[in-house]
Amino acid sequence: MSMQSVASPAQVITPAKARSLRHIPGNEGWPIVGRTLNILADPKGEVERMSAKYGPVYRSRVLGETSITLLGPEANELVLFDQQKLFSSTHGWEIVLGRLFPRGLMLLDFDEHRLHRRALSVAFKSGPMKSYLAALDAGIAARVALWKANPGQMQFYPAMKQLTLDLAATSFLGAGIGPEVEEITRAFVDMVAAAVTPIRQPLPFTQMARGVKGRERIVAYFSEQIPIRRDREGEDLFSQLCRATHEDGALLSTRDIVDHMSFLMMAAHDTLTSSLTSFIGELAANPEWQQRLREEVRGLGIDANDPSSLDNLEKMPLTEMAFKEAMRKKPPVPSIPRRAVRDFTFRGFAIPAGTLVGVNPLYTHHMPEIWPDPEAFNPLRFTDEAQRYRHRFAWVPFGGGAHMCLGLHFAHMQAKTFTRHFLQNLEVSLEPGYKPAWQIWPIPKPRDGLRVTLKAIN
Repeated sequence: MSMQSVASPAQVITPAKARSLRHIPGNEGWPIVGRTLNILADPKGEVERMSAKYGPVYRSRVLGETSITLLGPEANELVLFDQQKLFSSTHGWEIVLGRLFPRGLMLLDFDEHRLHRRALSVAFKSGPMKSYLAALDAGIAARVALWKANPGQMQFYPAMKQLTLDLAATSFLGAGIGPEVEEITRAFVDMVAAAVTPIRQPLPFTQMARGVKGRERIVAYFSEQIPIRRDREGEDLFSQLCRATHEDGALLSTRDIVDHMSFLMMAAHDTLTSSLTSFIGELAANPEWQQRLREEVRGLGIDANDPSSLDNLEKMPLTEMAFKEAMRKKPPVPSIPRRAVRDFTFRGFAIPAGTLVGVNPLYTHHMPEIWPDPEAFNPLRFTDEAQRYRHRFAWVPFGGGAHMCLGLHFAHMQAKTFTRHFLQNLEVSLEPGYKPAWQIWPIPKPRDGLRVTLKAIN
């Protein structure tokens, strides 16, 4: 019997009535728009103000629905670890991602999620990861060499976005994808932009219409390629998924592979672009830390033109700590939605089934009682000693529990590989007095692209 025949369909959940949440303190804002504009304008300030006024459990109204925000590490543990299976990720994320990235791993729940995660995990084992590293390393080295040959001022975010998109295409789809690569990557750009557009219907000339068209192109490409990839011994992620099986030995269906590839490529390039941009921005603003990491890279004893190895990357603990600190300050997913599938209680408040619930990594990552001087960049927060007594859900840039990011090690591998090549060849700085403004929601990015100055190191 194949997995498809035993998987239960997505549970039907009726949204909670707004009146059933009135006992929870809060402010739903203006009619119709609620507090959506407040969140868009200043997501960190909005949550901090609401928390200061109403406490760590409060009622709000965003994107057309009354929801409850739960704040702090204990809330993160309740919702993300979800030992009692109280919360649906499917019904939390569907309003944002459902039309364009349906049935991606993050949009599956419980037993179905577990079965698919296990099947996909084969693509992130040590053998495939070594193959991805070779592709990432070559792509990063070539791009850094171009930047080194043309130093000076640049907008870092768009350059990083193009690089991560190219790297995702190469390591996920394979080096031999050919002339279709530009069309495929353009389709992904349109889909990602559409996922957060205010107009949610694919009306003519809208971003959502472009996103839906991009989705159609992606589905056609992957569907056509799956039988071809199954006959090859390719080491790219797409080929790995084409050969992946469920516990009963059945291959993933065409639809499953299309949905998982679409979602993984989106997650791999958009969140990494954000995290690596904020990381380099911190190193530019903190030259003493930039130099410490450069010394760590020099200590590897490898030439600037030598390829990276997994052994090299394991000898970069300071780089990992600095990358973690950048993700603490600007988590790539600042807020995480879920929907309650059963009644539950938190901090004395009874919350009914059907309630849209959100936790907020951005808020937790800036709680001064956990992170003294939270606006400061201090990678030493992530020494083994410093982490030993901290709540395990105080730092959650990759989520947690069953839905912990499957690509966590891939992200660290790419970040360290990038850091190694970048710091071995370039110095980065900001103009005196320049403080970049960031758009934090839905995924952090600098409003002006992050203006930096690159200087070649010979």
